[in-house]
Amino acid sequence: EVQLVESGGGLVQAGGSLRLSCAASGFTFDDYAIGWFRQAPGKEREAVSCISSSDGTTDYADSVKGRFTTYYADSVKGRFTISRDNAKNTVYLQMNSLKPEDTAVYYCAADVTGIVAGTPQTIEYDYWGQGTQVTVSS
Repeated sequence: EVQLVESGGGLVQAGGSLRLSCAASGFTFDDYAIGWFRQAPGKEREAVSCISSSDGTTDYADSVKGRFTTYYADSVKGRFTISRDNAKNTVYLQMNSLKPEDTAVYYCAADVTGIVAGTPQTIEYDYWGQGTQVTVSS
């Protein structure tokens, strides 16, 4: 059974930090791109940050150096960092300098193509977790 379980959400003051974790099971984790998406009340779900599989790296320089291809929404660049630990089947999202507008339910999702290109879309992702609430107070 495929499972993606998010953890690490909570209530934090503006300027604070949280680290979200996404623990995966039931599929070959190394082969999948993993994305973090968020959905605020009344808004569509949007991609926050995504990381490719090892074989899904599309940038030659990254592939030579053994780095993953990553995506960050403009609104989180410089504040959020995505990483993956294939040995633990886990992806992390370190969120610093949080703002009230970061308040949302955060979901992790898995894409069998392993590739991160352009602006990731929800339709590209095959498996989803249940989400974790992040609330940033002003």
